[in-house]
Amino acid sequence: LGYTPDFLSAAMAPYIKDIHRKGVRVISNAGGINPLACAAALQEVAKKADVDLKIAVVAGDDLMSEKENLKGAGITDLESGKPFPESVHSMNVYLGARPISRALDLGADVVVTGRCVDSGLVLGPLIHSFGWNRDEFDLLAAGSLAGHLIECGAQCTGGIFTDWHAVPDWHNIGFPIVECSSEGDFVLSKPPDTGGLISFGTVAEQLVYELGNPQRYLLPDVTCDFSKVSITEIPGFDGGAVKVHGAKGSPPSTFYKVNATYLDGFRATAVCPVGGPKAVQKGKRTAEGILQRTRLIFSQLGYEDYSAVNIQVLGSEDTYGPHARRSIDGQGPREAVIWLAVHHKQKEAVEIFSREIAPAGTGMAPGLTGIVGGRPRV
Repeated sequence: LGYTPDFLSAAMAPYIKDIHRKGVRVISNAGGINPLACAAALQEVAKKADVDLKIAVVAGDDLMSEKENLKGAGITDLESGKPFPESVHSMNVYLGARPISRALDLGADVVVTGRCVDSGLVLGPLIHSFGWNRDEFDLLAAGSLAGHLIECGAQCTGGIFTDWHAVPDWHNIGFPIVECSSEGDFVLSKPPDTGGLISFGTVAEQLVYELGNPQRYLLPDVTCDFSKVSITEIPGFDGGAVKVHGAKGSPPSTFYKVNATYLDGFRATAVCPVGGPKAVQKGKRTAEGILQRTRLIFSQLGYEDYSAVNIQVLGSEDTYGPHARRSIDGQGPREAVIWLAVHHKQKEAVEIFSREIAPAGTGMAPGLTGIVGGRPRV
């Protein structure tokens, strides 16, 4: 489809009459790489509910028509120096908030975007509501901060919080609400009678999430400086609330960020629990045995080797590398999980790998109790 079908089936269809009746305006980047089709499908949902919605689409992020020009310009992979890939499937630029505010100015009830910076979904309606100008960079930074804090949903209302044990009722966690003033100050809260927690800590952790340099957070509409931001807890709110202010802004760069995808072969992941004494050692040897066996088959069939392999035995603290804590008795835990992932240019080679996991259950170490999810999918 190229867009997020859950946006229609879970977020819009069940509530579309209420949304229309209450005049709620909806902005979403669920259009993915096919925003026009997403809007057309939403129009059908509205028609079926006998609701008249003005739906706007923000287009222009698709750069596939520029593929040959970019290739000709000699663009290479910054890390590896590899040339521009042959098999590019999509190229999309991260647009900003201005097209969203323009759509709202023109009377849209729903704005569907393709690729767009997450914070732009909040900055767009703030520009529309308050008439912020292109050069009011402190205000644009404040609106972007409001968007940045709520872009991961429940992540700022207690999700993945360092003090997770202090956060109640994950099963009913509340999503964040931002109430913003025309001066750029805003209050962050969540609905009453919901789980989760809003505190200095939960909001501060989200503030520094995925920022890079907090004094130069680059967005299409503004370059943000969040280093002087203050977060103040406000008493009297069910589940907590904070007031946030102090964002500063400067002009944006002349560049846009682009996200591109290309076909680079095939992969499969096998996940197998192992039980019994020396589970870690058995897991490692089993994973190595499966790779040796499939490599033997590859050489007989004339396939090249895997382009990448990952073996991790969960339960052995492999994640921690040299800092892993080993058990005192030398035996290690009595249960572990093999996580074995492979990557290959040819689909047929990965299909062989996928077939050769189950035989390890009867042909290698005792205690391989199954394959999570069945035969690995290529």
